[in-house]
Amino acid sequence: MNDDGTRAEPPGAAGATVSCASEAASRRALAHGQELLRDGPVADACSALLRAAAGLRETDPVATRRALLAAASAAWSAGDHESYRRIFAVGPCPACGAGRACTPCAPGCPEAAWRDHRIGMSAVAEGDFQRAVAVLEPRLHRITPRAETDELCDAGSVALLLGRLPLARRLLSLALASARSAGAETAVPGIIAHLACAELREGRHLQARAHAEEGLVLARRLGQRNVAADLSAVRALVVSIAGDLPAVRDQVAEVLAVAQPHGLAQAVFLAEWAQARAELGAGKVERAGARLAPLVQPGARQGHFGLWFLAVPCFVEACVLSDRALDAPEMVDLFAVWADLGADPQAPAQLARCRALLAPADRGEELYRTALAHHEQAPGPYEHARTHLAFGMWLRRRRRPTEARAQLRAALMGFEHCGALLWTRRAGAELRAAGEVTGTGEAGPLSSLTPQQVRIARDVARGATNKEIAAELSISIRTVEYHLRNVFAQLGVRSRTGLAHLLTNIDVHR
Repeated sequence: MNDDGTRAEPPGAAGATVSCASEAASRRALAHGQELLRDGPVADACSALLRAAAGLRETDPVATRRALLAAASAAWSAGDHESYRRIFAVGPCPACGAGRACTPCAPGCPEAAWRDHRIGMSAVAEGDFQRAVAVLEPRLHRITPRAETDELCDAGSVALLLGRLPLARRLLSLALASARSAGAETAVPGIIAHLACAELREGRHLQARAHAEEGLVLARRLGQRNVAADLSAVRALVVSIAGDLPAVRDQVAEVLAVAQPHGLAQAVFLAEWAQARAELGAGKVERAGARLAPLVQPGARQGHFGLWFLAVPCFVEACVLSDRALDAPEMVDLFAVWADLGADPQAPAQLARCRALLAPADRGEELYRTALAHHEQAPGPYEHARTHLAFGMWLRRRRRPTEARAQLRAALMGFEHCGALLWTRRAGAELRAAGEVTGTGEAGPLSSLTPQQVRIARDVARGATNKEIAAELSISIRTVEYHLRNVFAQLGVRSRTGLAHLLTNIDVHR
């Protein structure tokens, strides 16, 4: 008994009570952080998860690692490079004493697997993908279909970061099957989001859209607005090559309504890229270039530290088509550094295409053919078709119509294969301008016009300026004006408004 008559606590009981209370608070922080990661400000999620990891470090190593991995996901979603780097920073091993950051643990050390993971992910954060692949990839291939859902999902996400896309799809598909069979419905939308990203990166646009729309239904039902924003961004990227500008704008607005207040830098980047890609496909090249510039160029406004490179090829093309080619060479040099890392199977072909777009006349053909050779080594019909289209346009401008038509036909078939309807129409128009005769020629008053004149007339009717049309067709503004005068004369109209009315009436009565 104490002097005041109260019951005395046994030795150490007060400390144990404090410790239990601290652990309970840490577990609440872990649960809260995981909830915020799915639906809330991701910077707050990262802070809560790091606090949970610090509180559980001495008592529950497994929960600590889970908290740190979730905190890294939050930092990635937020585009917080510094926090991402700090989470995976490698210090001395508490079990075997391995000291230097890159030093592996002693054989048999219980911390070896986790330390290797942190060494590899630290290399990812620093952009050293050669070291990251050397450390992480062997472990990925040892993951079996019987692994736990979390392990499969984590491994698939790492494979996606490393650019091992077929492996990422396999592991994430296994994770999805595992989550569904275990009834872990809460985990399913996030796994689908990663799987859809892997499919998108590999050029499997139709599969990515199907998964994104499936995941959206479930994410909305479960109230996971952050996951829904990520899935909506993937869907917007697919629609950016398949739909029209209003449809893409609507979907981008849906993403930004959640992504901006919750600090989802990844979703914002993908949505803005989707908008720019749709504008580029529709010939709004100046607008596309202006939208892409802050996303890809170094500086505080850069879209996302781990994703900017994805949009560089679109930015370079927009610059070239809008007569702003001087803005592009620096970005091509930065993209070359990324391509050399080997973390993106599409990058070597895209780099050669970018260099071809900027090259003098005597080097363009060689670079386009180099790009096409690289495409044969990596999947992705959309990017392959983009290169065929750019090469075909290059050949047509140099009055080599027979060779141009071969490239443009390949582009048309590639775009059709991946459902890129917006780009299919563009390739078809280029093919007709190169002299291809199809069974879908214009009838009535338009039959007297050349394919080039028909295209210019329709572009004027949809509101495009002469400068925008010149950029889209890679011709001078004076040439556009020349063709437009002939169109007015042959169709008997005196203004752009009159031309728009005439074409509207023709289309209505078709």
